[in-house]
Amino acid sequence: MNKEKISLGPSFTENVNMMVGRAVQSSKFNKNFLKILSANHSTIKLNFPVLIKNKTEIFTGWRSVHTLHKIPSKGGIRYSTQVDPNKIEALASLMTYKCAIVEVPFGGSKGGLKIDKTKYSNNDLERITRRFAIELSKTGFLSPSTNVPAPDVGTSSKEMSWIVEGYKSIHPNDINHIGCVTGKPIELGGINGRNEATGRGVAEALLEFFRHPDEVKKSKLNKSLSENSIVVQGMGNVGFNFIKSIYQMYPLVKVTGIIEKNGSIYDPSGIDL
Repeated sequence: MNKEKISLGPSFTENVNMMVGRAVQSSKFNKNFLKILSANHSTIKLNFPVLIKNKTEIFTGWRSVHTLHKIPSKGGIRYSTQVDPNKIEALASLMTYKCAIVEVPFGGSKGGLKIDKTKYSNNDLERITRRFAIELSKTGFLSPSTNVPAPDVGTSSKEMSWIVEGYKSIHPNDINHIGCVTGKPIELGGINGRNEATGRGVAEALLEFFRHPDEVKKSKLNKSLSENSIVVQGMGNVGFNFIKSIYQMYPLVKVTGIIEKNGSIYDPSGIDL
């Protein structure tokens, strides 16, 4: 019996490389340079044990560096059951391009821990995070001078403070230890507005898009933002601060749907934000 192979299509990394290839095809970049861009510099996989409720559990994490053309390499660490090396490498390369486009002098990096946070207490998560930070530090994938993580999906300023402590525990003489992550709590050297920055950035980008009628026409959307409806997927840090920011800057916005992992709400006439 012949079984047809199911094509899953290009991977996340392959999709990113195709997008970049299309974006630069009319530029002055030569083909050799594009080959360099399509390959990540390094990716490390870490398996490490942590004692949880008198039982040893093995956790798996990754950290990928896309490029070291500028250091430190910069990019978030996410905690999710969906973490895998392909996603981490693709996101690391996107960090390079995002930094380059706005002329921020960092290389691109990304990290992730494969974990279901709902299964662990706050104390457990602290011990897991500190151990992850120690393992990253030992291998050179966490350092104020070479590789600086930030909050991402499933992480926040709380996890960043734990990473600082993990790094400091094996580098007690590094006077720049607080700089090993961004997105820290304010009392630990964090910056006001950092938590809101990503969601507000989405809002600013959306408003800017509607200032360009030709681009709006190409997208086949209605002329003004108020004539369109918005559905927000996820009400975490980014989704919440996007809604808060867009409503403050453009009160006529109409959000018709909000989706979360455990349910959703929908009102075609618009939700009272």
